[in-house]
Amino acid sequence: MKSNFNKIINSKTPVLIDFHAHWCGPCKMLAPILKEVKEELGTAVKIIKIDVDKNQPLAEKYQVRGVPTMLLFKKGKQVWRQSGVLQKNEIINVIKSH
Repeated sequence: MKSNFNKIINSKTPVLIDFHAHWCGPCKMLAPILKEVKEELGTAVKIIKIDVDKNQPLAEKYQVRGVPTMLLFKKGKQVWRQSGVLQKNEIINVIKSH
């Protein structure tokens, strides 16, 4: 996953990483919101979901302490980070600003 992850985040297209867990209630609330974001922005963003239980080294590397945590990468650099559930328009505004 690690080498593949680096390839994914080095994209010119913004990449929104959603660190989540299957047992997390707020994560389940965020999932349909992210689906709407993807439907609205289409190819202008990549949205990748990463299960923290299955990818603990990656979660540790990015110091994910709580879920859901979203990180936005552009050309391999982290440009934004937020924990918790945000509304569709808030997420879209963040992505468009980068």
